Amino acid sequence: MSEINLETNLRYHGISPWEIEVMYGYLNARFSISQEEIIPEDEDFVSFLEWDIPLAFNDEFFKWFEFKRWEQIKAVFKEMKRRRGSGNAIKIIINFFGNPKISFVLDTEEKQWYDNAIDKIDFVLELLPYHLNPDKLPSDVTELIYKFDPKSIRWRLNFANSKEKKYTFRGDVWISIN
Repeated sequence: MSEINLETNLRYHGISPWEIEVMYGYLNARFSISQEEIIPEDEDFVSFLEWDIPLAFNDEFFKWFEFKRWEQIKAVFKEMKRRRGSGNAIKIIINFFGNPKISFVLDTEEKQWYDNAIDKIDFVLELLPYHLNPDKLPSDVTELIYKFDPKSIRWRLNFANSKEKKYTFRGDVWISIN
């Protein structure tokens, strides 16, 4: 993967300058960074961070980004939660802009499950061939959205979007919800 002109975007509110600076330090070796402090859109959360990664969610990304750097980013996310406590303190969305776009929405209240979710993001790689199976996935899907399920303690497919439809994954099938 070429490192030239890869721009990652950080949109946030309620994140300290120190936290942004630490993330910047880990990201600037691989990306040029665009950051924007935004007005809160979801009043249920004290803090919000959306990280856009201009690459696909796959093994090549993790090899290129480097495991140590990924672990450091995960440690920053865990520290953000620790500093804010339990409850709806922080919501993080990580978007990988491959085909399809893959997003992870992390808004778990309990710190233990939040930390567990952070640790297991990269485990979803093992499930991708199954989730992207063309025999099961609607052909027009442009985005898959994962959400951490604290009851089963794993990432679950939550929604899939196409240009015209929204789907939810129930049991073993995709169901159109609009």
